[in-house]
Amino acid sequence: MAKGLVGTANDQTITTAASFIPQMWSDEVIATYQKNLVIANLVTRINHKGKKGDTINIPKPVRGSATIKAKNAVVTIQGDTHGTVAVSIDTHYEYSVLIEDMAEVQALSSLRRFYTEDAGYALSTEVDTSLFNKAAKLQGGNGNVGAAGWDKALVFNAAGVLSSWNRAGNGNAITLTVGGDNAIRGMIENLDLADVPQDGRAFVMTPRQYTDLLGLARFTEQAFIGDGNAIKTGKVGMIYGIEVYVTNNMGTTTCATNAVVHDIGLLIHKDALCLAEQVGVRSQSQYMQQYLGDLYTADTIYGCQALRESSGFAFVTTR
Repeated sequence: MAKGLVGTANDQTITTAASFIPQMWSDEVIATYQKNLVIANLVTRINHKGKKGDTINIPKPVRGSATIKAKNAVVTIQGDTHGTVAVSIDTHYEYSVLIEDMAEVQALSSLRRFYTEDAGYALSTEVDTSLFNKAAKLQGGNGNVGAAGWDKALVFNAAGVLSSWNRAGNGNAITLTVGGDNAIRGMIENLDLADVPQDGRAFVMTPRQYTDLLGLARFTEQAFIGDGNAIKTGKVGMIYGIEVYVTNNMGTTTCATNAVVHDIGLLIHKDALCLAEQVGVRSQSQYMQQYLGDLYTADTIYGCQALRESSGFAFVTTR
């Protein structure tokens, strides 16, 4: 056989390339998925080995209290007063693509990553969006994210005083630029008064809210954001010891009269929301003769819910 002709031992065919897909592609999809998750990395995460449609009950214990231990006395056992939160593992998202020349895509990592990175990003977007929508239940909210939703979201005034979001008329929200440092401190105080632990708190903001935050001189000083890399990269590190994250996977709300769109941010503790994953990210492939190509699918199955509703809140700002 002439050198270089099809049929040599080193040839990569569609069949041989496909056999490597689950292992090679799955790692790349998972890496991109984890890298792009924002809200999911700030909440309580539980792995569930059951099946789609299962409901798991997550304990929600009432915070206990320590008691004095007297000499030779028995210990005081905490009362079993915990409740549970039911989480249904019923959300299933998939990303599928038909690739005709799999051997070429398999061989070139630059082409392969076009699909794996897109799959990981698409799945992470849906998970984060699902968690954000559950935040509408925080502080006893009705869970509605539509026109009558976010009924327990908060707003602040220039003095940092918090009040309930009122979408009637033109609304009662202001920007972070106007609220400034008082608004940030007022929101933090709200969690302090609710006895929410300091560790595990996070601000999650929309790009517009983040832009307003960067416009405040005090928060661009190294003393307030932690290290100098925050300014160089355009990402705020910490505000008063609380990490700040920015994502596009946040919804909006509107005023009743003029339909002006407002942004919604979150200040949450990791116990405020929970994510139960039955399948983190799964990759599968199958050769489809009728298309003379490979069908590649990445999917994830999960459920999410508000866990400790008092451990966080949504806040509304104008644009």
